[in-house]
Amino acid sequence: MQPPKFAVLLVAASLALPAFAAANDQGSGQTLITVLPKNGDSPLHLQTQNVQLKVDGKDSTITNFAPAKGPGSPLELVLLIDSSARSSLGTQLNDIEGFVKEMPQNTRMAIAYMDNGRAVFSGPLSSNPAQVLSGLHLPMGVPGQSSSPYFCLSDLAKNWPSHDMSARREVVMITDGVDYYQLHYDPEDPYVLSAIQDSVKAGIVVYSIYWVNQGRIDRTWYENNAGQNLLQEVTQATGGYGYWEGLGNPVSFAPYFKDLRQRFQNQYRVSFSSELKNKAQVQHMSVKLSGAEAKVTAPQQVFVSRTGTNTGE
Repeated sequence: MQPPKFAVLLVAASLALPAFAAANDQGSGQTLITVLPKNGDSPLHLQTQNVQLKVDGKDSTITNFAPAKGPGSPLELVLLIDSSARSSLGTQLNDIEGFVKEMPQNTRMAIAYMDNGRAVFSGPLSSNPAQVLSGLHLPMGVPGQSSSPYFCLSDLAKNWPSHDMSARREVVMITDGVDYYQLHYDPEDPYVLSAIQDSVKAGIVVYSIYWVNQGRIDRTWYENNAGQNLLQEVTQATGGYGYWEGLGNPVSFAPYFKDLRQRFQNQYRVSFSSELKNKAQVQHMSVKLSGAEAKVTAPQQVFVSRTGTNTGE
């Protein structure tokens, strides 16, 4: 006796379901890591097998690993300056000018100012140092003018001034990191967490240079310490680095800029695949390096989307 036709169809459908679900569990992403040689300028010859990557606590498969150099990997860099910074920042303008002029030719830069929760650009991304520097000026130095540096970072991440998907996106924040909307230190500061998530989704690596802002609150030890910790939270989550000298302003930005240039020259693009049980999301990531005398700096968070999509849905 033959089974009813509709029963055969139900069995076939049930057999197909696991394969469909498994296909939907596949996710992919891309990130930047920085690998600095421990022996000065000794060249590194890294290959995929030197890198172990875990996403959401599970081993991830690296699908592509290559140095982020040359015309196929241009650098887009925004200097994001706090408008509340003390006018003494003027002592660093020469160092900023030198940094802009010494960047490689495949770099497009722009200067933006934190103003009332927005990143306000003084000009477009440009590979012409004179055009970039034409927008460099002293900050207003008004307490609280930036609103929150993390609002401004989120605004920049959501409105990045380029759609070049081949470019590395990097930001250098010059601020003391004090959040006027959350004056007590909170590692779960919602504005900081939002800025991190927005930056990770946009593929932005964030660096920070500590410079004390104008205002009574910014001069307290507690807020200075809180600001530095919040900035560190952002830079570590996105794979960047934070620069400061105690709780005072540094004498010169030049050593920081020298280190930044070295980091930009030692970045690698890493593409990977991993499990994705739900929709596209930001997940925790860890990276280990083997077989090389080097120090790796990698994002603690990464954006994972469904394989074959660019929308994150």
